[in-house]
Amino acid sequence: MSRRTWALLAMLGLAVLWAPGVLAQAPPRAKEAPAKTVERKNRAPVNKEILRVRLPRPQEVKLPNGLSVLVLENHKLPVVSFALWVKTGALADPKELPGLAKFTAEMLREGTAHRSSTQLAGDVDEIGASLSASAEYGASVSTVVASGLVENAERILELMSDMVLNPTFPGDELEKYKARQLAALQQQRSSPVFVAREKFFQVLYRDFPAATVSATPDSVGAVTVAQLQQFHSRYYAPGNAILGVVGDLSGERSAELIKKSFGEWKDHPVEQPSLGTVLAPAPAKVYLIDRPSSVQTNIVVGDYAVRRADPEFIPLTVMNRILGGGPSARLFLNLREEKGYTYGVYSRFSADIYRGAWIANTEVQTAVTDGALHELLAEFKRIRERHVPLAELEEARRALVASFALSLEQPAALLDSWLLVKYYNLPADYWDRYTEEVAKVGAEAVQQAAQKFVEPDHLQIVCVGDGKQIKDVLKKYGPLEVYDTDGKRLE
Repeated sequence: MSRRTWALLAMLGLAVLWAPGVLAQAPPRAKEAPAKTVERKNRAPVNKEILRVRLPRPQEVKLPNGLSVLVLENHKLPVVSFALWVKTGALADPKELPGLAKFTAEMLREGTAHRSSTQLAGDVDEIGASLSASAEYGASVSTVVASGLVENAERILELMSDMVLNPTFPGDELEKYKARQLAALQQQRSSPVFVAREKFFQVLYRDFPAATVSATPDSVGAVTVAQLQQFHSRYYAPGNAILGVVGDLSGERSAELIKKSFGEWKDHPVEQPSLGTVLAPAPAKVYLIDRPSSVQTNIVVGDYAVRRADPEFIPLTVMNRILGGGPSARLFLNLREEKGYTYGVYSRFSADIYRGAWIANTEVQTAVTDGALHELLAEFKRIRERHVPLAELEEARRALVASFALSLEQPAALLDSWLLVKYYNLPADYWDRYTEEVAKVGAEAVQQAAQKFVEPDHLQIVCVGDGKQIKDVLKKYGPLEVYDTDGKRLE
């Protein structure tokens, strides 16, 4: 799903997938310590009452052209935010042209029928606003977001609608964009985090579109103005979009401004591309990306997760929080606090219209690759085989509920939560019941989630590091395939 869906998952207490990490050298240990040095004292005062949260409901309006509009009033600050979700994203990229949805979204700002790229940027800066568009790899939506002072709401909407309705994709700007993208591709190829991510999604999703996590030099070089125009005209339609607004505007005024800016947007039928189906989980395997002379190993382990509307979403959220969802989770306490293998280790999952990915990852010194993998798998086994102690379970549930409650102070996150409900067709009272549903997840449900989504027979393990030093180690953990950093199979 899109960056906005990942942001919502972060809001619920999950880390954002593939956030850049620090260099994972193990912190020095002053002297030997007993094996079990991390102890939960359980002395902090805790209110065991369920925190009940009721979100303000948005007003929903549907324009005659088919555009669905959600309006949330928030009068705490004199600001306003807009978010447009177009229900077609990078999953719709042609197989031979990865990145087309991203290119189309990002080129929206490079010129319209009424403004050049420079003029559009100047108009946005003049009123101190923000305006951007994106289509993240693996996501089913493309997004356009804008924000600024409420006194400039009409102007912001006018600029936003001009960008969405009237892009021209000028050829000279496309050539500049291509040059920037080629430089970015070259830079990301040198990143072990990217290389690990690329291989993991390839082996997890195989022929499904979510396997693609980046454009290629060939696709950047091949994209044309005509292809951008075709993608835009095919999928950017009011009946294929949801527009949300939150801020210091009345519902009536918001609807009036949106009708003025987007009311003339012409609708047409949109035929979504066939995505195929997510294949059955593959047998467990280990993949080594040989990076000679690397001083550390980037480790990624994971399998399929859930669709966003699946009933297992909340139990998986609680399980993940216990296992690897933060610095108080088991993976962190074991690999960092007790063993001193790494500066950070986390697990997280995504969810969209298809089964997302559940992932645990860390970066360790080459010498402790074996120990780190052993402890990761040991923690997976523990949460699958033993019920979580009540105190630990309650701590995780309280943390999730508290994180959710705090996020409601962020208007943009609040708006995203309702856009998510609308897009995935979740129950209208989904967020009213969220805290109670989290509180209801028991030890049995946590274990069931672990047994279903942390399945040893299907775990895909990707390690990026010095093959001479870690290849024999990795053979202990399953059938091994070796690749170079360009994706070429070596053995």
